[in-house]
Amino acid sequence: MTKRDFYEVLGVAKAASDEDVKKAYRKLALKYHPDRNVGDEEASLLFKEAAEAYAVLSDSQKKQVYDRYGHAGLANVGMPDFGGGSSIFDAFGDIFEGILGGRGRKSRGPEPGDDLGYALEIDLLQAARGATKSITIPRHELCGECKGSGSKRGSSPSQCKTCKGHGQVLMSQGFFRIQQTCRTCGGKGAIITNPCGECNGKGRVKTQRTLSFDIPAGVYTGFRFAMRGEGESGAPGAPRGDLIIEIHVKEHPFFRREGEHLIVQVPITASQAALGGEIDVPTLDGPVPHTIKGGIQSGEVVTLRGKGIPSIRGHHTGDLLVQLMVETPRHLTKRQEELYRELAELDAKHVSSQRKSFFEKVKEFFAPASKE
Repeated sequence: MTKRDFYEVLGVAKAASDEDVKKAYRKLALKYHPDRNVGDEEASLLFKEAAEAYAVLSDSQKKQVYDRYGHAGLANVGMPDFGGGSSIFDAFGDIFEGILGGRGRKSRGPEPGDDLGYALEIDLLQAARGATKSITIPRHELCGECKGSGSKRGSSPSQCKTCKGHGQVLMSQGFFRIQQTCRTCGGKGAIITNPCGECNGKGRVKTQRTLSFDIPAGVYTGFRFAMRGEGESGAPGAPRGDLIIEIHVKEHPFFRREGEHLIVQVPITASQAALGGEIDVPTLDGPVPHTIKGGIQSGEVVTLRGKGIPSIRGHHTGDLLVQLMVETPRHLTKRQEELYRELAELDAKHVSSQRKSFFEKVKEFFAPASKE
């Protein structure tokens, strides 16, 4: 079978950088990997073809030979035997690092514990000022009876006959032999034959753990931080996982948050809007007096500097944006009705330039077009 040009296989130009070659191969490896195309011989062929192309184009000496003599020049050049006893991951461990869940290389030594997650709900004031919190979480500890072995005292696990204690087996898929976790022992390399009565052979028992910690000022919904070593226990001799805490800030009855700024709507009367005056504005520190100017319009915003939420990094504090909403009374006393009618008569006689301009534009817009 005639081999395709390696540059064509990876879809790169001859002048492509090493990084471009690597990216092109990663893309093809993900697409045609045997684990994602079980039983697909064509995908296996394309995967092997891409691997061979990368093996040459990522090696400066082999690339130089290939550019000059083509496939014939590689006859006496050492190439990985992807159909032999070694796994493709042995040749391209760096490429497969992080692909398919990091299956390319399996870490040695005891398996560390898993991370735990906890969603913590706080109010807006706690988010703005910071707080100290205590929580109780369920987690697993190594069994004190068997010290995490899972076997009854005086006994020990037996070697797994499937993987011979290695925890992994080689599986043939097309041209390749791929290393996979042993399903019989779950990768432990051993089988519990005489389980511990305290933990039923699991090596761990469930407990409750109470923790106290400080929440920094300025946190927001979705903010996460880790408490190192407070997650699940690992295998004997391995470190614990972490506890990942995610913050959720409850909605406030009248403050709305946008980043480090707060927005609040404050109702004012028509007379306050027209004449101006002093009003009380709610803040996180309590109400503060603020003088508004006369003639303010409904929806207009005034800014109180530094009355918002502090930056999570402590560099600055946001502002409080106060939106003034002119309130129209729904129920009038007899005297109020008299005054509003008197005011209406005055408004009719003294039309503001803004209203006059608006109604003139409306009249002009709806006027019938002149006939030519």
